Amino acid sequence: MIWLIGIGGSFGAAARYLLGNFINRKKKLSPFPLGTWLINITGSFLLGVLANLHLSNEISDGVWFFVGIGFCGAYTTFSTFGYETITLLQSNKKVLAGIYVLSSVFVSILTAAIGFLI
Repeated sequence: MIWLIGIGGSFGAAARYLLGNFINRKKKLSPFPLGTWLINITGSFLLGVLANLHLSNEISDGVWFFVGIGFCGAYTTFSTFGYETITLLQSNKKVLAGIYVLSSVFVSILTAAIGFLI
């Protein structure tokens, strides 16, 4: 099953890169890292949905490994979140960094819970 995680992860990483670049090109005037924020929020929601489906045996282990662990694991990105927070702080955008951190954590948990409950 490990190969499913690897293949799913390659798709998740590619999706993160392409979507992040697309979003960030569209919002050039704002220093807020919207691409990573949206990716982490949508990934949290998807993982919540998949976790619920997997725990209730509505999806197979293969789907869970491929999409839940592989795709979502590579699609969402904590390292980029940390890097962008440091970049905002170094640019003396402390309030924006705080908003980014708090909203990322809160909204990611909220959307994961919503996804799990639907």
